[in-house]
Amino acid sequence: MRFPKPSAPTVFVALLLAAPVGATWMSAPHEREEAPYDPLHRALVERLDVANYEASVPSQCYTKTGPDSNACWVCHTSGRGENHLVDWDLQAEYAFSDVALTNAWENLFADRSERIAAISDEEILGHVRGDNYTPLRRALEGHPEHRGWGPDLDFDAGFDELGFARDGSGWRALRYQPFPGTFWPTNGSTDDVFLRLPEEFRSVDGKPSLEVYRLNLALLEGSIAAPDRAPLERVVEPVDEGLSGFDLDGDGEVGGTITSIRHLPPHFAGDAKSHELLRWLHPQGVEYLHTVRYLDPDAPGMMARRMKEVRYSKKVQLMDLWGVVYRYEREFKEKEEGNIPMWRGGPDVGMQNDFGWLLKGYIEDERGRLRLQTTEEQMACMGCHSAVGVTVDQTFTLARKLPGAAGWAHQSLAGLKDRPQHGHARPEVLTYLERVRGGDEFRANAEMIERWFDGEGTLRVDEVLRAAPGGDKDLLWLVGPSRERALALNKAYLALVREQRFELGRDALLGPIENVHKSLTNVATDLGAAENVYTDGVLWLDWAWEAR
Repeated sequence: MRFPKPSAPTVFVALLLAAPVGATWMSAPHEREEAPYDPLHRALVERLDVANYEASVPSQCYTKTGPDSNACWVCHTSGRGENHLVDWDLQAEYAFSDVALTNAWENLFADRSERIAAISDEEILGHVRGDNYTPLRRALEGHPEHRGWGPDLDFDAGFDELGFARDGSGWRALRYQPFPGTFWPTNGSTDDVFLRLPEEFRSVDGKPSLEVYRLNLALLEGSIAAPDRAPLERVVEPVDEGLSGFDLDGDGEVGGTITSIRHLPPHFAGDAKSHELLRWLHPQGVEYLHTVRYLDPDAPGMMARRMKEVRYSKKVQLMDLWGVVYRYEREFKEKEEGNIPMWRGGPDVGMQNDFGWLLKGYIEDERGRLRLQTTEEQMACMGCHSAVGVTVDQTFTLARKLPGAAGWAHQSLAGLKDRPQHGHARPEVLTYLERVRGGDEFRANAEMIERWFDGEGTLRVDEVLRAAPGGDKDLLWLVGPSRERALALNKAYLALVREQRFELGRDALLGPIENVHKSLTNVATDLGAAENVYTDGVLWLDWAWEAR
């Protein structure tokens, strides 16, 4: 089943009327420099302002592939699990709506070299090491217009040895292999992700239970992170099987401590026993917190303190398997009819996709403080978390979690190895470099090309394999930037921040991009004729793979 972009959009509906724009703490826009910090003001004022009705189409989709460079395969692939979207043929043809035929991401073509050069190393290091998260939390406390979720994780309190937030919020840190390309540090950012289940998943008979919470997280891990087309066998942290009342490890007995799941029960445990456990689907109420950060070349894992964005998502509606299939079919019909994507809600409460997920985000203002994203800025997050063939229940991270206890920790690439996607014979980063012929979708990362390709354009396979299992290097060495590049990327993004034109793009780039279309027609790419189309991209990884 393939769901193309509409060819003649006729309708755009964004139900942004969750609440009227009321009085704000700030004065008129021309007085903003002197006004108090109000992280909600701009998003509420611009609630109905949308210029790019196809902002959900990411900038990477405008890449000029040529016959040899295929970066499309990591997203557009054969639907797996309960993802019924088969969209690998979008590698071979552009299928944009009339609106999207013109590339609205004008920041791709801007030359900011002078602005980058004007920022000193000392200035950028001071910026990325500043804290803009705590001021956001304080500014939202008691704010008369603050609605929906607000940042409620205390990063300064830290995490315990099991990865749980010490502030009692229920958030738990995830350690995972980053999604290929854009999310590698060499392309401008680091990030970290946290997961939280509703209170009933953390209690028994109304009383908090850490053991039940750990068990329910293990059940969710077994559901989301274990690939299809293979027998279920997921390594998990040690949990009490007896609390589930089910033979999870398949040894014929129920009870005791187990470290693997081979069978999933029909329901979650503890006070969440009324919640059905559906394979490759999250339960209602699950939450993700995702922060996108600058690069600090002197920090562990290069993760800076300052956040570029704070992203939040919550599963507010659980659909049965029929409902999931129906929504994919409905989306197909709407695009066939030429309708622009529809998102319910608004920037203050969050915007909801058609699969039950609510998304909300904050981004830097011109002074480096975090502010609520505008409607159009939030729309840019909706596409990848709605209908892309590679996702597992519209998410990217839990499916890529390190198995077991090792995956319940704050994110760091240090010590991780380059492992293959499930069903692949070669490690993921190596495969990406081979198929893309570069270190990013645009093939604009000159440092990655110089590092891993020789003067003839041949990949240095043996060097790349040093970061695979059995090698002497790790993933951070493989996809981390040099100190010089890290500082330059930070400066490039700060230049974007000061312009405040994120509706034109938010990619950290060192110069104008050549391998991108400014406009196009819906024609075939060169990949099909060159037989460089792949249908094997998945989120799941082969954690048992050893170098052969």
